[in-house]
Amino acid sequence: MTLSNHSCGVKALLVRPFAGYAIGMNEKNGDTASFGFREVRADEKAHLVKGVFDNVAPNYDLMNDLMSGGAHRIWKAILIDRLNPQPGEILLDVAGGTGDIAAAFLQRADERPRAATSPPARAIVSDINREMLAAGRVRKRGPALADRIRLLCADAEKLPLPDASVDAYTIAFGIRNVTHIDKALAEARRVLKIGGRFFCLEFSHLETEGLQKLYDQYSFNVIPWLGENVAKDRASYQYLVESIRRFPTQENFAAMIRKAGFARVRHENLSAGIVAIHSGWRI
Repeated sequence: MTLSNHSCGVKALLVRPFAGYAIGMNEKNGDTASFGFREVRADEKAHLVKGVFDNVAPNYDLMNDLMSGGAHRIWKAILIDRLNPQPGEILLDVAGGTGDIAAAFLQRADERPRAATSPPARAIVSDINREMLAAGRVRKRGPALADRIRLLCADAEKLPLPDASVDAYTIAFGIRNVTHIDKALAEARRVLKIGGRFFCLEFSHLETEGLQKLYDQYSFNVIPWLGENVAKDRASYQYLVESIRRFPTQENFAAMIRKAGFARVRHENLSAGIVAIHSGWRI
């Protein structure tokens, strides 16, 4: 895999301590955006998020396993099931980080029967953070997969790809980190071919108030503690927990996807709503 020519060489910023515990939407009208429970200038958020993921990249997979008890692997496997990859398709995985979704997509597509004249599936892994792409690059995927994965350092709101150029678009645990969700959704629709599929796997809101309270206790106490003691970075994991709480409900996010022009929009709760898969079709 090789990095594209699109540079993401923005210097990482230190994450300041968090204050304020008012839960709301992920983004605000006007010149501010949410960064966890803080409000920051909209033009500052992307730099702050880059700082977070510069810090977490070296321990990203380990921390995902610890925080979810390995459940993130099951959630991603279900996402691949819903995608139903086919030979010849092109996947764009935005906020693709270490490339696990793209690799699983290609492996599943390779299991399908393919005509001798049909090309194999391909994938583009796009991430605004170069450190995350580098973390994925060092993984051993084998030449059969690596030669079909393109790495692209790019902003989800401004993808340097042609209109109607991909068959499927995925974003897993990344859309809550963009500054303007509506712009990211518009870009998703733009790059998808007619009949292309949009899938978003994201932390969400639990199905009952009791479960939500229990999950909040775990999230706000255990996850920052793991960040501090395993990754040596409490602040970044405090932000990740807060960003989850600021994300819209399943119904509100589905409404945003419809507003972006997608059809057949639906969501599927996993693990009682800890995460949800949102999907839609480009028409």
